Amino acid sequence: MFLSVLDQSSIRDGEAAAAALRETVALAPWVERHGYRRYWLAEHHNSAAHAGSAPEILAGALLAATTHIRVGSAGVMLPHYAALKVAEQFRVLEALHPGRVDLGVGRAPGSDGMTAYALNPLAAQQGADHFPGQVFDLLHYLGDGLPEGHPLLGVRAGPEVPTRPEVWMLGSSDFGARAAAHFGLPYCFADFITERGGEAVIALYRRLFRPSPWCATPRAAVAVFALAAATEAEAAHHAQSRALMRIRRDRGQFLPMPPPDALAHEQLSPAEEASLARWREGALVGAAEAVAARLAALARLHQADEVAILAPCFDAEARRRSFALIAEAAAALPAAA
Repeated sequence: MFLSVLDQSSIRDGEAAAAALRETVALAPWVERHGYRRYWLAEHHNSAAHAGSAPEILAGALLAATTHIRVGSAGVMLPHYAALKVAEQFRVLEALHPGRVDLGVGRAPGSDGMTAYALNPLAAQQGADHFPGQVFDLLHYLGDGLPEGHPLLGVRAGPEVPTRPEVWMLGSSDFGARAAAHFGLPYCFADFITERGGEAVIALYRRLFRPSPWCATPRAAVAVFALAAATEAEAAHHAQSRALMRIRRDRGQFLPMPPPDALAHEQLSPAEEASLARWREGALVGAAEAVAARLAALARLHQADEVAILAPCFDAEARRRSFALIAEAAAALPAAA
């Protein structure tokens, strides 16, 4: 089981958004030293909760701050952009840091409908039907060029370099799994969004997978929320910030990350209390050894080769310790785990 990081550059209550971006840049070499395989950057727009609105720019800063960990997007929300421009952005990154760049793409808006329209009015009208064509064009721009008969034949994405980014498909439903299988791409399921159904979606992906020049055999990852500390009680305390963010997200409130104690003062409906109880029961939160064992079990359940960990935490030092503790505990697991 390979471990990676997924970062939304969450903004803490009372803190400037720029501080969240600086923490992201500082965290990358830390997790690199602890053996993490990838550092993926999320894309959100018009959000007071997350500062990561441009993963392609932030990736450049992380690549410059590290030496060997793979860095990329998880992901670029392709319907907002022209496939050519995305290909060129990641070709530039690949030219500067060959063999270390990941381009994860998805079709979710990463925002509300009005913001999606502001980003790309035409794409907002076209809907999901336009997405497979964008992926087709993107892969050809990153590969050997557009095929014969394409209306834009002759347009090439530069700079042209010997290597190319590793392209991933991201999703939280079977749409992304089917697209990844069709184009022969690695697939990552966003379990931290749905918290259910990932094993069936990844099984579908593996069943439908068609080998391609990008990926000869199916490769799957699962992205989860996980937080570890020296004790279960300490981890549960820090996880309260994530719990309240999740409740507010379900209300349609995308606010800065609250301190852990804020949850005790939040007025919750009976339905929210029940939802919180269910979340706590299944959350990957606790002492490092227990969290690592549950991550390994989850990877087996999902038939996933990799696990990407999302770990928003109000205490920046506790977040750093969590990544270190999980890596150390995972390394100590039996080989079959």
